[in-house]
Amino acid sequence: MIYCCYSSRNCQSFNLLYIVNWMEEVSPNRKHLTNDEDGETNLQEKVEHDSENGFPEGKKDFVAPAVGMEFESYDDAYNYYNCYARESGFRVRVKNSWFKRNSREKYGAVLCCSSQGFKRIKDVNRLRKETRTGCPAMVRMRLVDSRRWRILEVTLDHNHLLGVKVHKSIKKMVQSDSDAEGRTIKLYKALVIDSRGNNGNSHSHGREIGSSSSVHDHPDQLNLKKGDAQAIYNYLFRMQLTNPNFFYLMDLNDEGRLRNMIWLDARCRAAVGYFSDVIYFDTSYLSNKYEIPLVTFTGMNHHYQSVLLGCGLLSGETSESYLWVLRSWLVSTSGRVPQTIITDRCKILQRVVSEVFPKSHHRFSLSNIMKKVPEKLGGLKNYDAIRKVMVKAAYETLKPFDFENAWAFMIQRFGLGEHEWLRALYDDRAWWAPVYLKDASFAGMAPGDTPQPVFYKYIHKQTPLKEFLDKYELALQKKHKEEANADVESRNSSPTLKTRCFFELQLSKVYTHEIFKKFQLEVEEMYSCFSTTQLHVDGAITIFLVKERVLAGENRREIKDFEVLYNRGAADVRCICSCFNFNGYLCRHALCVLNFNGVEEIPSKYILSRWKKDYKRLYVSDHDGINSNDGTDTVEWFNQLYRSALQVVEEGVISLDHYKVALQAFEESLSRVHNIEDKT
Repeated sequence: MIYCCYSSRNCQSFNLLYIVNWMEEVSPNRKHLTNDEDGETNLQEKVEHDSENGFPEGKKDFVAPAVGMEFESYDDAYNYYNCYARESGFRVRVKNSWFKRNSREKYGAVLCCSSQGFKRIKDVNRLRKETRTGCPAMVRMRLVDSRRWRILEVTLDHNHLLGVKVHKSIKKMVQSDSDAEGRTIKLYKALVIDSRGNNGNSHSHGREIGSSSSVHDHPDQLNLKKGDAQAIYNYLFRMQLTNPNFFYLMDLNDEGRLRNMIWLDARCRAAVGYFSDVIYFDTSYLSNKYEIPLVTFTGMNHHYQSVLLGCGLLSGETSESYLWVLRSWLVSTSGRVPQTIITDRCKILQRVVSEVFPKSHHRFSLSNIMKKVPEKLGGLKNYDAIRKVMVKAAYETLKPFDFENAWAFMIQRFGLGEHEWLRALYDDRAWWAPVYLKDASFAGMAPGDTPQPVFYKYIHKQTPLKEFLDKYELALQKKHKEEANADVESRNSSPTLKTRCFFELQLSKVYTHEIFKKFQLEVEEMYSCFSTTQLHVDGAITIFLVKERVLAGENRREIKDFEVLYNRGAADVRCICSCFNFNGYLCRHALCVLNFNGVEEIPSKYILSRWKKDYKRLYVSDHDGINSNDGTDTVEWFNQLYRSALQVVEEGVISLDHYKVALQAFEESLSRVHNIEDKT
């Protein structure tokens, strides 16, 4: 069962809340909402029932106020906060109100806890007991252009003990006017959520929606803790109001409980268009039993920075959950299939990825495998020596034959023939050992070099979901700022050249600074390659042998041979080290062969667009443009217009001058579109 939503600024304020409430209270026979109208009808039926009977004692809580909530009137907003206060055990007073000078129409207000502030000095000596504590709890709201009252600021924390909840019928709390009463009750009911997640069943034990005391006891639903349902709602509600093109999908089990979830904000969806050629599907938070059952889709941008391409919450490490989240990501990206997908070493993922992405190259993360070496081999007698041989076999061998010989030596030398983990790892070698992966493209995610997790500074093992969702936007804002700063630096400054090689000068004008630094190192290391000789000729293809002095220890170098295939007519050059496929730029050995054959410029096929300074300006997606056979596809029109507008937005925030030009361009475009309407 799936609930899908794209962000829309025309959504009613209660729709998302009703969905969360429905996820808890839906009957097993009702599996999905057909449309908004049905949802509203059922909501009204629930309202009528509750307005007659009141809330069951101790059963219901009002959803806490959140930034972005909207109400039809000031009275509605006041009554809502007053009801929430009664439920929570405190009283409300109006701290400030603002009125228009001429019409005396109220346009702003601050509602606060009755314990806010302190007594005035002249009242201190009165006999009445001091009840104020300077409590910070408050909501600030304002009348907005839509003629609704929107909450702009919220503080939920109190600095004093709260009293006993007061459960009364909603009818007694609202004004007597029948129309206002019906509207207010309807809004209140939309905002009611069962904080214990017991679906009205007295035999439940205080779990929230989709939660369970043990993942193993309830593998068919998310293990959400108290407050997580509210945190999910607050986040989704805020995103729908503030984040255009926000996308999420929910997977519900037969009892209507949340099982899996995926979301992509506008920047994630834009990044997918640029950087989804190679993705890392990170399940480490889930497999390492973090408090948050988080999975992430990560790519690498043109500055060699990790970029988020989507997030998910899964109920478990099952085929069903992995299938659902990968297929859902494919839906969210309009069917965009990555060239290569990297995952942890897992048989379930191996099967699932081959089913969802049959045309993609799939490999296991070598860096994750190496992180497990201390755990799996740390207790062995010759651990340090074993690890050294294993690292050399994985990272330094150039041919499958060399890898297999090195592995066999390790097994025989240290008597590891019966070690189950090493045996299984060797059986899977074609999925993780670099010597078997040279035909795939990894766009910077070379073996042993998976991208840094986007949230690595924001999540530890015990981080609760609420805290993560609060920090989510902060983390992405920081990543976006890093990318924007790198864009400015790459466009407005030139890197320092270190050699007289024309290859270095050529790409200093093209690559972003970070990628150029990596390529520049290859140019510098050309001088460690002391011999380039012709080894064999086979028609148009010539095989060269390049000798290099490589670092073999702290102060020791050894000579290593690298074979390079060269075809002058086709301008092809391929080195056995496969640096181009792994990293996206030519290696020192290939550069030596080009230089040996008098080639003055690197062929354009070896200058990947994804590393260029102006990549986003030049990039044209395979999905962009309108299909000439389907000229009435308004969804495709919207997607294309949105992607084009987002490019202007990203350029427009670079500086104040960029902002002014972008804003003027938008205004002129809108005026021209209006002119078309006038003509028709």
